[in-house]
Amino acid sequence: RGAMNRLSQIPAAQRAAGVVAFSSGNHAQGVARAARLLGMPAVIVMPSDAPRIKVAGVEADGGVVHFYDRETESREEIATRIAEDRGAVVVPSFDDKDIVAGQGTAGLEFAHQMEAFGEPLDHLICCAGGGGLITGVAIAMAELSPQTSIWTAEPEAHDDWAQSLAAGELRSNLPGTRSICDAILTPMPGQITFALGKRLLSGGLGVSDDEVREAMRLAFRYLKVVAEPGGAAALAAAVQGLPSEMHGQRVGVLITGGNVDADMFSTVLRG
Repeated sequence: RGAMNRLSQIPAAQRAAGVVAFSSGNHAQGVARAARLLGMPAVIVMPSDAPRIKVAGVEADGGVVHFYDRETESREEIATRIAEDRGAVVVPSFDDKDIVAGQGTAGLEFAHQMEAFGEPLDHLICCAGGGGLITGVAIAMAELSPQTSIWTAEPEAHDDWAQSLAAGELRSNLPGTRSICDAILTPMPGQITFALGKRLLSGGLGVSDDEVREAMRLAFRYLKVVAEPGGAAALAAAVQGLPSEMHGQRVGVLITGGNVDADMFSTVLRG
């Protein structure tokens, strides 16, 4: 969604040089797919520990993968250097107005579905990494369902959004914090996304890796949905114990991302 919207804004004269993106996997695949559809080359900077299924997805769409060490190297610096060498356009994974707008179409769909059900939502929980998805969704919901409060879901040891919203200013995670939710392990919210989040988000919810695993099992068993860890974070937040202000109210959950390696998924299902 976000990648296609951003790439479609690139003038035809610039497309031959292609694009460069940095991502742990989901944005990477979105950019690679959008670039292929638009006839543009794409280089994707991915962490060396990215799930194999996400790397394979990028390569299947013709993307060239450049690996980096997420503990010792800056993906932004690497992407900028590659883009300068190639004359390519850097496509951020979240801190970009066109990315946010494209991701926000998920919020449009959610609001329209709830309208069709005739059941307005009191709260909506969405996973948050850099914030492109959740702030895009929040913009759409503010227009179409203004009574709905929007909450982030993050790994409890990697809760930069919850910290930042509580403090009213950007907060970053401590280096070296780990979680199985690879898709949403961004060091801190973006400048653009946090400016939006301060106005549109109600707060943050933290989940443990074990709670995420249980949510993945629940999604598969009862919803017949294959969700990757980061994509299941919001469901984990909903089932592990909601804040008191949500009790007895209608709560929506956005499950997003099904790019999980088969070995990992089978291990999670076995419990």
